[in-house]
Amino acid sequence: MRAVPLFVLVCCGLLLSACASTPVPPPLEAATYDVVLRGGTVYDGSGGEPFVADVALQGDTLAAIGDLQGARGRLEVDARGLAVAPGFINMLSWATESLLVDGRSQSDLRQGVTLEIFGEGSSMGPLTEPMRKEMLEQQGDLKFDVPWTTLGEYLEHLEKRGISPNVASFVGATTVRVHELGYADRAPTPEELERMRTLVRRAMEEGALGVGSSLIYAPAAYAKTDELIALAKVSAEHGGIYITHMRSEGSRLLEALDETLTIGREAGLPVEIYHLKAAGQRNWGKLDEAIARIEQARKSGLRVTTDMYPYTAAATGLDAAMPPWVQEGGQKAWEERMKDPAIRQRVMREMTTPSGDWENFFLAAGSPENILLTGFKSEKLKPLTGKTLAQVAALRGKSPEETAIDLVIEDGSRISTVYFLMSEDNVRKQLALPYMSFCSDMESVAAEGVFLQSSIHPRAYGSFARVLGRYARDEKVFPLQEAVRRLTSLPAENLRLERRGRLKAQHFADVVVFDAATIQDHATYARPHQYATGVRHVFVNGVQVLRDGEPTGATPGRVIRGPGWKGARK
Repeated sequence: MRAVPLFVLVCCGLLLSACASTPVPPPLEAATYDVVLRGGTVYDGSGGEPFVADVALQGDTLAAIGDLQGARGRLEVDARGLAVAPGFINMLSWATESLLVDGRSQSDLRQGVTLEIFGEGSSMGPLTEPMRKEMLEQQGDLKFDVPWTTLGEYLEHLEKRGISPNVASFVGATTVRVHELGYADRAPTPEELERMRTLVRRAMEEGALGVGSSLIYAPAAYAKTDELIALAKVSAEHGGIYITHMRSEGSRLLEALDETLTIGREAGLPVEIYHLKAAGQRNWGKLDEAIARIEQARKSGLRVTTDMYPYTAAATGLDAAMPPWVQEGGQKAWEERMKDPAIRQRVMREMTTPSGDWENFFLAAGSPENILLTGFKSEKLKPLTGKTLAQVAALRGKSPEETAIDLVIEDGSRISTVYFLMSEDNVRKQLALPYMSFCSDMESVAAEGVFLQSSIHPRAYGSFARVLGRYARDEKVFPLQEAVRRLTSLPAENLRLERRGRLKAQHFADVVVFDAATIQDHATYARPHQYATGVRHVFVNGVQVLRDGEPTGATPGRVIRGPGWKGARK
């Protein structure tokens, strides 16, 4: 037997001694999370193939995705057989006032919407005292105080009151114009324009996402291209974008598109086109050329994206049926002007005469039978809700155009109106565009209480469920994973939002769990106040706001701010 060298014995002894003195760690305890969604089919927002996994939420953050059998959640949700996706983003929301009345955001929440984007031309600030007074005077069914002045103050007020979804906003080009020029139909002086740019700059520093315009309406229609470029340049300086309801979606669609692209190029920033459409049957054939121009601009390096609502009818007011010149000075001036017999005759003549000078929805609808009256301010006129302009004209024994003028004067408002303008073929064509995201272009309401005093476009209750159910599942316009991408990561990237729009570790925990086999919209033009079905659970910033299809009443919604914000990130 060979002797073992002394140094080997010493080394072995030291090793054994070290091993004996090192404590053996106890078995690892199972990780504990606030929420674990078990066994769902994950659509992560990337557009890639879905996969089965567990999803863990901790605080306001998505903590882990994968096989988490060894973990447990303080709340465990059985998601087997259900789709799990990032919360949906409503690219154009008018929940600015409805959330002040009911922060639960039910019509959108029940479709999986976790972020509402405001600011199509008009924003809730900045306000002058006359603007604040007008906002109070023009209130209809929804009543609320106006304690804010700036856009940032409004958003903070909304968050403080308590809301279920997150919110964000563009600053309205119309709003800053009215702030400095009122409702005058003229160009701003250099001094006024500089003050307008200062207002945009302040809004961007408060967290606005960019500048939004809505150029078919007075007084927005009075703004020339150079004015819009000047405002958009300020947005660009703060990392924002320019988003627009173009000057025309009908007879001058292509010219309006060229203006939009020019603004993007000259100001040096991305552009988004609100609710892309070719409005009016005579214009349906222009959509192909519009798409071609958008795609050529994208190839040239300009970031151009679009959004839409998946319906063939638009919703706005009777102001879209009358020329902008008669509306100069605001609502009261518009009403007074139309009491003059000579002006009434001129307005009626222009309403019924084709012209490229303004966007005429009265003619674009093709017939007053395609113009549906959905919301009145006056209790006396509310019985007309749900009737067409043709029906009301027949009841009154007057022409449709004169009836429209009378109704605006009697109601003291623009009157909420649905116009049937688009073709279903074009809707499907737009849905297939890879840079198309989605919106409701409506309030987020409830099928109860004050909201039932008026009718509404069914898109308020059905836009997002309709994309997933009718168009992705039933008609297979695109795969479900692509539909989810367009509802989540695409708009988040377009808006330059950090840690939103994807199911990814360390992203914010905005999550929707829905049944892909049954998700469905139910709202119709005749019966619009009907919730979509199929969404089971919704979490906003890690807090459950929808449980088994019903709101929990939780209000974890936050203000989401743009890249120019001077403050700590949320």
